[in-house]
Amino acid sequence: MSIEIKVPGLPESVADATVAKWYKKAGDSVERDEKLLDLETDKVVLEVSAPANGVLESITAKEGATVKAGDVLGAVKEGVAGSAPKAVEKESTPAKTLVAEKPQQETSNPVSDADEFSPSVRRLIAEHGLNIKEVKGTGKDGRVTKEDVEQVIKGGSTAPSAKISVSHERKEERVAMSRLRARVAQRLVQVQQESALLTTFNEVNMKSVMDLRTKYKDAFEKKHGVRLGFMSFFVKAVVDALKQFPIVNASIDGQDVLYHNYFDVGIAIASPRGLVVPILRDTDQLSMAGIERGISDFANKAKNGQLTLDDMQGGTFTITNGGVFGSMLSTPIINPPQSAILGMHNIVERAVVESGQILARPIMYLALSYDHRIIDGADSVRFLVAVKEYIENPGKALLEL
Repeated sequence: MSIEIKVPGLPESVADATVAKWYKKAGDSVERDEKLLDLETDKVVLEVSAPANGVLESITAKEGATVKAGDVLGAVKEGVAGSAPKAVEKESTPAKTLVAEKPQQETSNPVSDADEFSPSVRRLIAEHGLNIKEVKGTGKDGRVTKEDVEQVIKGGSTAPSAKISVSHERKEERVAMSRLRARVAQRLVQVQQESALLTTFNEVNMKSVMDLRTKYKDAFEKKHGVRLGFMSFFVKAVVDALKQFPIVNASIDGQDVLYHNYFDVGIAIASPRGLVVPILRDTDQLSMAGIERGISDFANKAKNGQLTLDDMQGGTFTITNGGVFGSMLSTPIINPPQSAILGMHNIVERAVVESGQILARPIMYLALSYDHRIIDGADSVRFLVAVKEYIENPGKALLEL
């Protein structure tokens, strides 16, 4: 019996999805709940699994196709998992032996249909004008892999008879934006057009936080099972400052200003798909360990493409740390409908004056971008000063002095 594979129900704010990648091809055996393909939306990647044990009978929606909830993606022929079609073929044609196949492999590639190649292999073949019949496949069942083609391009052919002349002409490659990248681009332009963006800067002496972290990081990790980073200090500092300046935690809703009595802080994370901003909920109620654990979990989920729509919806304020990539200073763009975002940067020893002496201290530049339509310059400056004072005097802040 054939069972249709359908697009699962999409979140309310997502109209459609793109077939990003099939992990199986027609004829492959599958097991129930085994991942078959990824669907990419403008926010998250959704996994579609096999509905039953059997064989992937057909693929209706190929990679790159746009689909909606309920659309048919393919079909699985229910049966015993592991009964690959190749075994059936050998049983039906017993005269076909390895001896008979070997000469054919020497003159042509086992995979002769261009549709069987991955997109990256097809692109390399087209770019460099390669004769695919002279490329020896080292993948499963003799399949030509991207690495096989790259080896030929570099001059280390996997087939003795391959003689490839590589063109050095200037070329261009057109690649469609991922849905996430397109959505990010749309929102950034929207923010620039609809908000009155302004950025204020300050610098913070990180010595107190660094000394505290150095002293307790091993004990912290041993007790809580998570590393003590700088981000938890800044989340605490931001929550403290937001309590002092509620307007920075507010947003514009039509002709109204919407104040939030909760503190859901977005943490910008670089992922293989691009920048994502999962939300730490109720950060005012989280301990330092709870914050670090939440950020670590988000980082792992982002790396593995497991962030859900719920992980990234909402948020009243955002923190982004370009310092991990070496950024000295930047002007971050707010994440609508939020009204402000804090940008952290790298830590560099700089000369500062303390008690009349010039000393080297670890300094970080901070940037607060905000929507000037509802946040006045005075409030933005004082907010950033509050963050600075918390970081430079963490003991005083923790004692609520």
